[in-house]
Amino acid sequence: MTPGLSANTKAILLLTAPLISGKQNEPFPLLTPGEYKKLASHLRELGREPSELISSDSSSLLHECDPVISRDRLKQLLGRAFLLGPVVEAWQSRSIWVVSGTDAEYPHVLTEKLGENAPAIVYGCGERRVLETGGLAIVGSRDADPNAIEFTETTGRLAATSGKTVVSGGARGIDQAAMRGALNAGGTAVGVLADSLNRAVINRENRKVLYEGNLTLISPYDPNAGFNVGNAMQRNKLIYALAEAALVVSTDLDKGGTWSGAKEQLDRFRFGPVFVRQVETASPGLDALHAKGAALWPNPRDEDEFTQVFSHESHEKVTPQDSNLTLF
Repeated sequence: MTPGLSANTKAILLLTAPLISGKQNEPFPLLTPGEYKKLASHLRELGREPSELISSDSSSLLHECDPVISRDRLKQLLGRAFLLGPVVEAWQSRSIWVVSGTDAEYPHVLTEKLGENAPAIVYGCGERRVLETGGLAIVGSRDADPNAIEFTETTGRLAATSGKTVVSGGARGIDQAAMRGALNAGGTAVGVLADSLNRAVINRENRKVLYEGNLTLISPYDPNAGFNVGNAMQRNKLIYALAEAALVVSTDLDKGGTWSGAKEQLDRFRFGPVFVRQVETASPGLDALHAKGAALWPNPRDEDEFTQVFSHESHEKVTPQDSNLTLF
């Protein structure tokens, strides 16, 4: 059973989520991630919580928030409560759960690594505990060659037999190969989706492993959201944040989500060591990441060697307060 929503989560959904409409209603558009971040900070300064915005005596609090977000806009968004029940029932019918950063069930690792820039809402399906197991992020191009796919599936299987979770983005190509390798070997995998969570949870290949607890799918975006390049790039931070180390199997140079996500980790966040696959022929993208500080993947042959990868000297970590980016 999918648990009910907390009052704080309900309030945040009303302020930020499209619910059934799927689009913003002018002249009172949904709060952007940056706007909600400012509102949440203001509420903390006041010693208040989002749930108090939907209480019966919220008038004074709405007035106190007016300098940050107009009172009329907040009232309009919070007045959409009649839409919340049906959409929550639709999510629950597909075993989709929803947590906000105010909930105890929210993935602690995201808060620890992203701080106040962690997504306000996370939608998911599957066992939440898997999100706290760390493991190896495996990322790469959608249009990967057969050798890269075979390498990725083999690495996913080795992660599974070594007791490590595979974290990826669920896209075709390298992402799906990594997750397939781990799941076919009886391991666990986390897919951080940029779109279409609603469709993914009813996918025939996903249903069995979701039910058995081996696969967990999450997204910081509405379950009905379509593909968006910006969202795909932003969610990369979650993939790296959920893992202890990352392996880039293939990437273009200076373009694409795989490149931008890996570069950002090496240049700024440094959540953990980043590795690149060793290839026989020149790969401008992988070579450039190696020059930036990514280590060469040591090609472990068994479980013991694979486990040693995680004791590799990690990059110096950047604490959440060192980042002033708005991620979601």
